[in-house]
Amino acid sequence: MGPLNISVKGEYALLALFDLALQRPGEPVKIAGIAQRQKIPQKFLELILAALKQGNFVESRRGADGGYLLARSPQEISVGDILRFVESGRMGRNQGKRRQDTPFSEMWGRVETAVSGILDHCTLAEVARTWQERQSRYIPNWEI
Repeated sequence: MGPLNISVKGEYALLALFDLALQRPGEPVKIAGIAQRQKIPQKFLELILAALKQGNFVESRRGADGGYLLARSPQEISVGDILRFVESGRMGRNQGKRRQDTPFSEMWGRVETAVSGILDHCTLAEVARTWQERQSRYIPNWEI
């Protein structure tokens, strides 16, 4: 699971799910809002959310108050789960390109195991919490 080899689709899927993780649980979010906040082209986002719905990461609600929401709690969704699902077609192809037995094969195997371990233990809840803490630190204090 090459960390530097994530497609635009994978990046956008992470951002869309991150956006949903920041919202109040149980409240559907409009695609236009996610697209605007995360700077994702709306048509592309629609396709990504449709795929994520198939993968049981999101669910959709119809109607005026409709939109998308996480299908599971952000604590239950790891970055590794998302990337494995979204990048499933690409991942196998990329690994096939690497020669199987080189002086570096064992090292690359350890790198992939380490990266997978980090991504599998990092949940949307953790990413959202860390991001919010970082953002609150950077709010300028205008008091003199």
